[in-house]
Amino acid sequence: MGNRYGHWKNHQGALVIIVGRVSKFTLIKKIDSKHAEVVTHATVMLLKPYMDKVFTITADNGKEFAGHESIAQRLNAAVYFAHPYSSWERGLNENTNGLIRQHFKKGSSFENITESEIEDVMQKLNHRPRKTLNYKTPHAVFFGDDNRQAA
Repeated sequence: MGNRYGHWKNHQGALVIIVGRVSKFTLIKKIDSKHAEVVTHATVMLLKPYMDKVFTITADNGKEFAGHESIAQRLNAAVYFAHPYSSWERGLNENTNGLIRQHFKKGSSFENITESEIEDVMQKLNHRPRKTLNYKTPHAVFFGDDNRQAA
């Protein structure tokens, strides 16, 4: 496994947020409920265009991921779960939540957030140079191009 691209962490609230472990490339989808079938559909929809780069998915524990077998089959990827109550295993998730919360303040309702606003946040996150990526953008790392985008 090592540092291959395509190992994903998956978490959600009223958003399904998927972030590449190595590239930090982030995908976000607003969901109406946290029912397993809704989360399963959103996860597959977000990752299907990138199937060639998806090898493993690490999901949070919770009944909303009861569809993990369907996700694994439809994306041809292995699905793993973080250990319960082990927040130190989820640093990337927590950091990504913090970056997203800079745009959608904690406690704000996701019902009023538009798809356009979500797309805007994804673009900002994916084209923001990161120190942990040697000041490359997640987009550049994920897609393998060296064109840096201005912050």
